[in-house]
Parts: sequence; structure tokens; C-alpha cells
Amino acid sequence: MTLSDIEEVVLLDADGRAIGRAPKSSVHGADTARHLAFSCHVFNERDELLVTRRALSKQTWPGVWTNSFCGHPAPAETLVHAIRRRGEFELGLSLDGIQPVLPFFQYRATDASGLVENELCPVYTAYATSELEPHPGEVMDFAWVAPRRLASAIEHAPWAFSPWFVLQAQLLPFLGGSLDRREAIAS
Repeated sequence: MTLSDIEEVVLLDADGRAIGRAPKSSVHGADTARHLAFSCHVFNERDELLVTRRALSKQTWPGVWTNSFCGHPAPAETLVHAIRRRGEFELGLSLDGIQPVLPFFQYRATDASGLVENELCPVYTAYATSELEPHPGEVMDFAWVAPRRLASAIEHAPWAFSPWFVLQAQLLPFLGGSLDRREAIAS
């Protein structure tokens, strides 16, 4: 039995209301039920942004560069608690200054293997207050990058990044995006 066999995610209706729960291991497939997740962008004391490359063992988008980390809150868990928990687990990081920046971000994407992500995925920023110690089952590589350089890389090679990260970059001002693009991205 693995951790994902016992982890549960919150299932959502089309309006983002909780309608149930399911084991994380059963949710992602060719017809993924809409569920609650989160993304977090972590900055260091030099205002560099942490990007991570997903481990090859990840079920969806293995080996792809993405935002600092993502996860799923457990039923009845607050998003801030889930972010702290997942930041510690995936990256060995203590976090401070956790703030929502795209509270209603949502997306649906299909990876090369046919697995679908279908998430209401509020986006947060945070600051690292400890040294990075990535979990090898989650992260195969990482880099601290100036946001401007990262925005350029995403613009010139979007295929190298997770689809949710590319969409978030189009909205986040620190990655050259604009919140005015919300309607264009949602359609």
C-alpha cells in the first residue's frame, strides 16, 4: 500500500462545491473527476522563484518542469495547512507568507499517456524559510530562477513545462502575465 492509496481528494461539482471524496489513486485517469488541488510558487530571500522537474515516477507529466510544487488538500484540511504539509513532504521546506494569488484558477489537461487532470486549483505564493531537501520520488531536479528569465523560458518553450504552469504564467504578473487574460484562458 502506498501513500496515494490512502490519501483522499475532495471531489467537486461544476460550481466548485464539495460533493464527495475519493482515494487519490483512483481519481486520475482518462475521465478524471473534477477535484480540489493547489499550486504553490516559492520564492527565496533573493526573490528567485523555485521551479522543479517532476520525478519520472510521477503518474502525470513525469519529467516535466513545473511550478515549485502542487498537491491536494485532504477532506476538511485547509489549503494553507495542505500547502505547508506538501511543501515539507516534497521539498523539505518550511514556508512563510503563504498568500493566494489566483484563488479561482482551474484547468483541464490531458498528458501524453492519456491521463487527465481536471482541477479547481487555487494558486499561492510563499517564501522558503529553510534549506531545500527535495524528495526524490517527487522531484528529480530544481532551480532557483529570476522570474523574468523563467517567463522567457516558458514563452519560448512551453512544451517543456506542465500545462497548468504555462496557464498560470499567462496570468501571474511576476511571470509577465496579466490577470486581464482570465477570460481568454478560461475559454
